[in-house]
Amino acid sequence: MKIYLNENVWDAALKRFRWLFDEFENIIVNVSGGKDSTVCLNLALMVAEEKGRLPLKVSFIDQEAEWQTVIDHMRLIMADPRVEPHWLQVPIRIFNATSTIEPWLNCWEPGKEWIRDKEPISIKENVFGTDRFAEMFGAQCKHLFGDSPACMIGGVRAEESPARLNGLTAYETYKGETWGRVENKKRGQYVMYPIYDWSYTDVWKAIHDNHWLYCPIYDYMYQYGYPVASMRVSNVHHETAVMHLKYLQEIEGATWNKIVARISGLNSVAHLQADFMAPKVLPPMFSDWFDYRDHLLKYMVTDDDIRGKLRRQFASADARYSPEIHGALVKVEIACVLLGDYHGTKLSTFAASHGKFSKNNGIRNRGLLPPRRQEAQA
Repeated sequence: MKIYLNENVWDAALKRFRWLFDEFENIIVNVSGGKDSTVCLNLALMVAEEKGRLPLKVSFIDQEAEWQTVIDHMRLIMADPRVEPHWLQVPIRIFNATSTIEPWLNCWEPGKEWIRDKEPISIKENVFGTDRFAEMFGAQCKHLFGDSPACMIGGVRAEESPARLNGLTAYETYKGETWGRVENKKRGQYVMYPIYDWSYTDVWKAIHDNHWLYCPIYDYMYQYGYPVASMRVSNVHHETAVMHLKYLQEIEGATWNKIVARISGLNSVAHLQADFMAPKVLPPMFSDWFDYRDHLLKYMVTDDDIRGKLRRQFASADARYSPEIHGALVKVEIACVLLGDYHGTKLSTFAASHGKFSKNNGIRNRGLLPPRRQEAQA
């Protein structure tokens, strides 16, 4: 349920940014090149200048398989004299949702031919103690600030999914506020999302009203008829962004050719239908949708660890929910297999919007909702 206040989101966000700068001596803004992080970056720069806190630390974790338009945009951001750049181009493992045969991309892997060269200003050696994207934010924070309190600022918004709405409104993070997550309570390090209650229309209004520089990939997507509310910037093989691939081929042909040569499964996914969902009609050779799901799980997922993890997630979900919604649940599970969503993104969204059908409301504690660690990109 939304509760409307006698305050607009712009003023509320500025109050939050000023409060964070008063609370934390150490602040870093995580950017992706997307519209939400664009707003967070510019609001943070406004408040940092206001409070004499420039230059502002800005972090971009480069996942190699990025739109070239995003990289060009990031070069402009990192060249801003108000910014202290932390551009990470370090070896990390990223899940590849386009292939069941090669489910991982080892970004910036030594000895491989990369999609593009590294930037002169980037951090190239992984000294952070992890090779996973989601863990890199906290690891970087610890590397920069040690055991000192710190705040990372990100552009996650509750409007984007029921799971995010639940995660940003249900649990206290810091001094009574819910719009963030605890990275490390002992060190006093947090991730905060000051525009969590903004709509995508608020985001675009702020960008245009203030003439802020934004990534032109959104203009190209708009020209190709992509729905404004569904546009997102991420690595091109992310489980929530793979349907942008057909636009990548048309908008950035050169980037497409390099990424197809680097990542298994990309070309095949780009030629599939618009949605990675169960077919509308059950194929006749299967007895029911669960039989179809188990067949896909057995023959499509070749990685034993991923297959086992998906099987455990499905068993937990099947046991948790009342039979009256099993028809909807199993089709979400089928989508997880088709998309390679072993992170459980789709199941998390289902859990957040179907909690009343759960036999046990302790969804997060029983493993259906993952910990709020993954940084979202808009």
